[in-house]
Amino acid sequence: MKLRQLRYFQGAVENGSFRRAAKALGVRESTVSRAIRDLEDELGASLFHRQAGGVSLTVAGERFVQRARIVFQQIGDGAQAVSEVGRCENGFIRVGIHSSLASGFLAELLRKFGRDHSGIWIDLIDGSPSEHVATIRRLQLDVAFLAGTRAWVDCEAEVLWSEKVFVAFPQNHALKGKAEIDWCDIEGEQFIASEMVPGSEVSDCLVQRLAVRGRRPDVRLCKLDRHNLLSLVGLGRGLTLTSQATTVSTIPGVIYRPIDGEILSFSAVWSPRNDNPALRRLLSMARQMSDAAS
Repeated sequence: MKLRQLRYFQGAVENGSFRRAAKALGVRESTVSRAIRDLEDELGASLFHRQAGGVSLTVAGERFVQRARIVFQQIGDGAQAVSEVGRCENGFIRVGIHSSLASGFLAELLRKFGRDHSGIWIDLIDGSPSEHVATIRRLQLDVAFLAGTRAWVDCEAEVLWSEKVFVAFPQNHALKGKAEIDWCDIEGEQFIASEMVPGSEVSDCLVQRLAVRGRRPDVRLCKLDRHNLLSLVGLGRGLTLTSQATTVSTIPGVIYRPIDGEILSFSAVWSPRNDNPALRRLLSMARQMSDAAS
C-alpha cells in the first residue's frame, strides 16, 4: 500500500467522483481510477460503488476511510512537529560549558535564546574541553563554549568574546588596595585550584605566566566546585584565578582584582556534521551579539 493510493482514495471520498478528485489533485482521471483499483485488489474488497454520477463508499470503504483518516492525521502531526523543529519552535540543544554563567556574554546569550525560542529545551553540561569535544564528535553534544582559541580536529571553532582574568583573594589581603594586579605582585603566593573543571586550566595558566619569571607557583588542588573554591579563598587558604563573569558572585570575605593586560578568549566549538536547527539559530545569535560588542 502506497501513500499515493491513500491520497487518491481520500480525494475520491472528499469529491465524490474520480473525475473531480483527479482535477483537485492535478492528475488524470485514469491515474486515480487505476490507483484505487490496485488498492482494492491489495485489500481484497471494493471500496466504492461506481455510478454514472460519481462514487460512494461501500461498507468496506466506510471502515477503511476511518483508518485512512488516522494515517493522514499522524502524517500531518509528524509534518507539523518537524516544521516546528525547523522553525525552532520546539526541540532541544545540548550545550557544554566551561565558564561561569553568573554573568557576561554566555549568560546573556542563553538568556536571550531562551526568551526568543522558549520551546527549545537547553540542556547545560559542565565538563572539560577534551570531554566536550569528544561528545561533539559523537554528535552527543551540539556545541561547547570553551576558553581559548585552540583548533580542534573534526570540529568548527569560532572566537566569540573575551574576558579579563581576575585574582580572587581574601578581603584582608595586603593587595586589596591595588586597582590592578601585576604577575610580580603574586608570584610568591599560594594558590588553590579545583580538581574539577576548570581547575587544570587555572594551574596551567599560573605555571605558564610565572615560570617565565623563574618561579614555580605553589598550587594546591582541591576537590571542590567553583563556588566552594572561592569560599575557601575567603577563609584565607590561598588565591585563585577566575574569569570576569564570575566576579559578580558575592562570596563572603572574597574580593577580586583584574590582572593587568591578562585577557581570556572564549570560543564556540561544534561539529560541521551537526544538523540541529537550534544549533544554527544559537550560533547565529552568538555571532550577532559578538559583532555588536566589537
